[in-house]
Amino acid sequence: MAERRAFAQKISRTVAAEVRKQIAGQYGGSPQLFKNLNAGTLTSNTVPLTEAVEPVDFEEYLITHPPIVESGPLRDLIEFPPDDIEVIYTPRECRTVVQAIPEEGDTDPHVRDCVRSYTEDWAIVNRKYHKLGTGFNPNSLDKQKERQKGLPKQVFEADELPDSSGYQDDQDDLKRRSMSIDDTPRGSWACSIFDLKNSLPDSLLPHLLDRAPNEEIDRHNEDQRKTNRHRELFALHPALDEEDPIERHCVPDVPKEHFGQRLLVKCLSLKFEIEIEPIFASLALYDVKEKKKISENFFFDLNSEQTKAMLRPHIQTAAISTLARSAIFSITYPSQDVFLVIKLEKVLQQGDIGECAEPYMVFKESDANKNKEKLEKLRSQSEQFCQRLGRYRMPFAWTAIHLMNIVNSAGSLERDTELEMSLSERKGSWSERRNSSIMGRRSLERTTSGDESCSLTGFRPATLTITNFFKQEGDRLSDEDLYKFLADMRRPSSVLRRLRPITAQLKLDISPAPENPHYCLTPDLLQVKPYPDSRVRPTRDILEFPARDVYVPNTTYRNLLYVNPQSLNFANRQGSARNITVKVQFMNGEDPNNAMQVIFGKSSCADFYKEAYTSVVYHNRSPDFHDEIKIKLPASLSDHHHILFTFYHVSCQQKQNTLLETPVGYTWIPMLQNGRLRTGHFCLPVSLEKPPQSYSVLSPDVPLPGMKWVDNHRGVFNVEVVAVSTIHTQDQYLDKFFALVHALDEHMFPVRIGDMRIMENNLETELKSSIAALNSSQLEPVVRFLHLLLDKLVLLVVRPPVIAGQIVNLGQSSFEVMAAIVNRLHKYLDTSQDMHGRNSLLSSYIHYVFRLPSTDPNSPSPDVKSTSTGPGGLGGSVHYATMARSAVRPASLNLNRSRSLSNSNPDISGTPTSPDDEVRAIIGSKGLDRSNSWVHTMGCKSAPWGSSPGSAPETMQAMERCGNRMSSHTESASFLQTLTGRLPTKKLFHEELALQWVVSSGSVREGALQQAWFFFELMVKSIIHHLYFAERLESPRKNRFPERFMDDITALVSTIAGDIVSRFQKDLELVERLNTSLAFFLNDLLSVMDRGFVFTLIKAYWKQVSTKVYALQNPTLESLRLDFLRIVCSHEHYVTLNLPCSLLTPPASPSPSVSSATSQSSGFSTHVQDQKIANMFELSVPFREQHFMAGLVLSELSVILDPDNEGMFGLHKKVVSVVHNLLSSHDSDPRYADSEVKARVAMLYLPLIGIVMETLPQLHDFTESLNQWGRSGGVQGTTVCSNGDDAEAEGNNMINQTVAMAIAGTTTTSPMSRPSSFLLNSQANRQHGSFSAESSRSLLICLLWVLKNADELVLQKWFTDLSVSQLNRLLDLLYLCVSCFEYKAHVVFTMQGKKAFERMNSLTFKKSKDMKAKLEEAILGSIGARQEMVRRSRGQLERSPSGSAFGSQENLRWRKDMTHWRQNSERLDKSHRSHRTRAELEHEALIDGNLATEANLIILDTLEIIVQTVSVTESKESILGGVLKVLLHSMACNQSALYLQHCFATQRALVSKFPELLFEEETEQCADLCLRLLRSCSSSISTIRAHASASLYLLMRQNFEIGNNFARVKMQVTMSLSSLVGTSQNFNEEFLRRSLKTILTYAEEDLELRETTFPDQVQDLVFNLHMILSDTVKMKEHQEDPEMLIDLMYRYCTKLMNVQENQF
Repeated sequence: MAERRAFAQKISRTVAAEVRKQIAGQYGGSPQLFKNLNAGTLTSNTVPLTEAVEPVDFEEYLITHPPIVESGPLRDLIEFPPDDIEVIYTPRECRTVVQAIPEEGDTDPHVRDCVRSYTEDWAIVNRKYHKLGTGFNPNSLDKQKERQKGLPKQVFEADELPDSSGYQDDQDDLKRRSMSIDDTPRGSWACSIFDLKNSLPDSLLPHLLDRAPNEEIDRHNEDQRKTNRHRELFALHPALDEEDPIERHCVPDVPKEHFGQRLLVKCLSLKFEIEIEPIFASLALYDVKEKKKISENFFFDLNSEQTKAMLRPHIQTAAISTLARSAIFSITYPSQDVFLVIKLEKVLQQGDIGECAEPYMVFKESDANKNKEKLEKLRSQSEQFCQRLGRYRMPFAWTAIHLMNIVNSAGSLERDTELEMSLSERKGSWSERRNSSIMGRRSLERTTSGDESCSLTGFRPATLTITNFFKQEGDRLSDEDLYKFLADMRRPSSVLRRLRPITAQLKLDISPAPENPHYCLTPDLLQVKPYPDSRVRPTRDILEFPARDVYVPNTTYRNLLYVNPQSLNFANRQGSARNITVKVQFMNGEDPNNAMQVIFGKSSCADFYKEAYTSVVYHNRSPDFHDEIKIKLPASLSDHHHILFTFYHVSCQQKQNTLLETPVGYTWIPMLQNGRLRTGHFCLPVSLEKPPQSYSVLSPDVPLPGMKWVDNHRGVFNVEVVAVSTIHTQDQYLDKFFALVHALDEHMFPVRIGDMRIMENNLETELKSSIAALNSSQLEPVVRFLHLLLDKLVLLVVRPPVIAGQIVNLGQSSFEVMAAIVNRLHKYLDTSQDMHGRNSLLSSYIHYVFRLPSTDPNSPSPDVKSTSTGPGGLGGSVHYATMARSAVRPASLNLNRSRSLSNSNPDISGTPTSPDDEVRAIIGSKGLDRSNSWVHTMGCKSAPWGSSPGSAPETMQAMERCGNRMSSHTESASFLQTLTGRLPTKKLFHEELALQWVVSSGSVREGALQQAWFFFELMVKSIIHHLYFAERLESPRKNRFPERFMDDITALVSTIAGDIVSRFQKDLELVERLNTSLAFFLNDLLSVMDRGFVFTLIKAYWKQVSTKVYALQNPTLESLRLDFLRIVCSHEHYVTLNLPCSLLTPPASPSPSVSSATSQSSGFSTHVQDQKIANMFELSVPFREQHFMAGLVLSELSVILDPDNEGMFGLHKKVVSVVHNLLSSHDSDPRYADSEVKARVAMLYLPLIGIVMETLPQLHDFTESLNQWGRSGGVQGTTVCSNGDDAEAEGNNMINQTVAMAIAGTTTTSPMSRPSSFLLNSQANRQHGSFSAESSRSLLICLLWVLKNADELVLQKWFTDLSVSQLNRLLDLLYLCVSCFEYKAHVVFTMQGKKAFERMNSLTFKKSKDMKAKLEEAILGSIGARQEMVRRSRGQLERSPSGSAFGSQENLRWRKDMTHWRQNSERLDKSHRSHRTRAELEHEALIDGNLATEANLIILDTLEIIVQTVSVTESKESILGGVLKVLLHSMACNQSALYLQHCFATQRALVSKFPELLFEEETEQCADLCLRLLRSCSSSISTIRAHASASLYLLMRQNFEIGNNFARVKMQVTMSLSSLVGTSQNFNEEFLRRSLKTILTYAEEDLELRETTFPDQVQDLVFNLHMILSDTVKMKEHQEDPEMLIDLMYRYCTKLMNVQENQF
């Protein structure tokens, strides 16, 4: 072998097999790399990562380690803030100006409770810092933009698109100035010098040539790097692609009154052909499909003042509320079947409807003069009827509007719409046509049936003109007839076509109702805010009667009754009764004066009347009615309240001695029956005589003696009574329950419920049966009265009633029925659930409504409010007891006995032992049991609770405590007092709830498990209320709760964890809900309970799940545990919970690890210090004990990312997102803004560095696009984050460069040096699946965050302990980070840019060179290191100013995931689909630029720390080579001018400190560096050129100072220039010429070396370079001229030979 050159002697050449073996030896093997480094620290006592360690006793630790810092941000890290939790009483928002409450007060206890429920303030628990938890991570788009304000724009050469015309001018100018090349091709040296001398240099860097100590240079560089840095790294990183993070617990909506989609209808005018009398109109909505009227009537009056005057004798002054002409309708279930029906009435007159309507059909307005006399006659007749019969109405006409046709046609127009509704024989009976201005556009299309198209919220306002009305048929007035007509209207061949219409013109405006309309009145006539002026004509809110049930709890007081007379049959009544009207009155007694003024007026009249009359059908003995009488019900009803119906015959003709109205019958409806409101359909008999005294308490169905009845007491009058009430439940089971509870409150016995009289002695039985019977009640009333119902059940648990001296414990009954109700709501109302399966009605109840009884803000604390139950108060009286669970813990009882009791029936007859035995057992246990209620399985055959798979010792204790039940009604309170030895206090709801849940079994337990979240949240709110009002939130956490409650919680968590583990394969949906519910519960407990205790609960869960996970290797269970962990760690004080300020002095443990033992034995040894540092970076037992939650997170990360753990491959993204989410949250948290605090937070994640280093072989290879050599000359190698799966055929055919090198045996890796990143990441070495690009990127940004924020001294100490191979792996990681966060060029296209794009796009499909030839070259070894490096670099070299914007052409077709320009081009081609504006694209480029800059600066900071660390070690050469490699790689990527300034500064410092590194060790990297610097010297950005020129000059100077010559740099620079100019598209040599002039200027100004040969050598080199530059440009220009081309090539080669000969 020929003698090797001197500079190459240290290169060790190894064969490919050795390279592979070396890599396998260094990086293969155990996934727990960093725990194996310190061999001595691992013993059999180490807890594996798959298990949770014993957590530190948090409260004890805080007591024994008082904070050193007095105050400030660091002090706040140590403990939760004192104002962490508060209970706020927030006044509920009232929609109306005046609160809706009963006018007559609230004497009735049920009314009082209802009104309290609708008016009391919301009781809200506020965790003040909750929004700082990860559930509210500010990485949402809006918040990100807020955090990104004020970012500087980073300048990238890749984004610079110089104007092409300017570029061409430069070229022409160059040609002019270099004319002599054409003239004298042989001798252009002088010309070259002339051109160079005429160039302008860039500005020189100040103090560059000064000699300064290295430390000072480093300090200056660091100061420069650290100024103006962006503090929040994650603000620059896009949030992970998550729909809704699982830990987000959205605050439920405030309970409020229900409204459907709201429609505003304005009635503008009503005009007939003739105007002879007043006409009265009403509007209502009907649903044809449901056959239901879905709104109350809206009465309006559009008569002129002159016409209204005709009725003056009958109408008092009109109230403003009755003058409304606009109304807001609410439609909960809009459909194609909804019609707006308009009915018209007129004053009663002689003649049937047909006769009265005739003039309206015959006379035309145009013939008014011709028919003047006839009209006058008709008008005078009308005036007479108005004066005499003005009180009575008769049906007149009607019409209907198909609502959805209007909405859909209006929605299809571009502006406000006018629609004309008419009946036209030519166009069909019911056509809708637009008025002439828009008629020609297109015919109105019928909408398809189906509710999905029925939205009333977004259509444009429409003005309707209805021109035709139908005459009312006297015998077809019923709703049934109306539904037939409406259904018929939708058919093309309508029967209505044959009817003769009444011509009129009614104008209506229909539009979506505004959000907050002014001057609006509720259905109860209350003013809605805003209501600025009471004199303005109001808009009426029209009450909806929803087509189907609406499940919304009541929130306002409303008590309305609607009476709808339907039909009367007087056919068999003797005597004259033909023109019949019904007078309706609401009576509170039997005297005529007892009629109450509670009947709402219609239009242009008073607000309220004492009576209402139905309309009259002329000469009809069996009329139908279509009237709706609306009544305001009194809040409290008595047995004397009733509706009285009086039937009159109205005499239309005025005769002598004839009364205007003659009573012809009477009937009534008592309002209460057995204490319940009577509603529904009635078919009543009618009496011919006035009812006798005391009739009101009886039903007319009762045959009263001596009374005469129509048709022999048969039912002849049909009427419907509908109540819309938030007082009356209208459900028998709810009514009974509330009645019994109020009987207890009021001590009123006996109590009548239904047909029963309940005495005191059977009250307990009835109470229990009524609680159980709540399951039978209808769901709709249960939901309407949900808040009150749950409040009452809570009250029964907290204060068991004492009945006749016996305490009745209702805890179990109440718990069972609550579980049943909650499950019913979830089952039937599954649409109103959040992502965690929480029903919105129940979660809003807990959040806003639930409170412990007697915890109003103005009352004393609940514990003080205990009622004394001394013996004197027991004599038969009934009241709530306030007995508590005993503080004395019962002794253990026989478990078998407790099980038999647990499954027994609660009734006394079912007890397994006699009462005497039971009492003896209680006394023997020296304590009173806490629940006093039995547990039974409700017939369920399941095993008793104690045999649950998760049963633990704590469970058994709870069972035992619950075993000693006492009879629920055999002991008196006085006996109990004697037994407990103290006055009983009130039970605490959370304690009772926990106990009942723990001892429940069978279907009850299953029901509670199904909706565990509800009981957990109820428990937490109860705990917080109790602590808040007992003023114990400040007390030490260890003393806040009795031990028995803690045991119950432990048992509960243990058994639920058991359920999760045992049932996840059978019922995954339930287990997912249970898992998240338990996690949120523990998260909440961390805010109020002993935190060490909660940690043990987490550990208990962890243990149960771990056992199963590693037995089954099931990723589903692991995924559940990740969800659990993420939720628990989303606590707003997560950092504090991890004791970030603790020094890792592990607490004494039963089996301490070697490391902890050593730490304790020798406090001053260096080993201990090293061990402490090591513990901070390892998942050691001390670390995991003291940073318990962070330890769990990082352990999970380490275990799941373990390449041997193949079953967990699908969870990579999930576990990485847990860490990403936490760090992102810390990054934006204002509490951690201080750098010292952030360093403490970062300390919790130091082991992350080691974990990511372990996973390096599996990370996505972001360097792949740089890693493929042998591209076509026009290809540019922009490093991209590419996804291998997307590679197309050409990509797959490429050969990995380093694989080829390994085959050829040309690797330059020495045994001590760092192996190639590429080889490390090659597919051959990935035996396990690699991570996705997204997961890898997320993991790397987390790593960078830790490196950015960690304490530099701590990092430095740790780096000192690392071996060479570990440091090299860290450098590999940083190398990968450079590629991962490389900036992708963003081009916001101008026209010129578009042309450039099209040009580049046409190149995309050019085929690359023959890959087979490349492979042969590589295998034959014909490519040397230098050529290979040049080829590998070409990707970067060709980034010319205009071409660089488009990245690598070859990769364009498959870089789908990250290539921004590709998206831009798609947007250009598909601009009509574009939703992103230019501003958005610019903003995206701004963010990406700042992220790339910050990420690379963090890498640079870390490299500096590594350099400082290894500069004193023996193995620094191999590490520094790796540092240089990362630096060079970063220079090769798209970088901002800001970063490159700092990068070049670091590079200069590195070469200054270790010159031998480049010139003796890493010779290939010297070549690489020259190439990078020269490339930057040709940059279009002056600052980059200035720094690159400075670096290149100093490189020459340092090379010269070593040996009075800088031949190596000369050669490398010359070679680099030739490849740079020869291969790059659109190369702009003007910029390079400037840089060469700058280098020349430095040489001239360098006083220190002026006397040496250095300035001359520099000048020679620069002139040579310039000559080569000019010649190469000329070669390009003369490609078509062979002679000139050969001439130039000869001269070019001669120059290169001269340079190479002169270097030695």
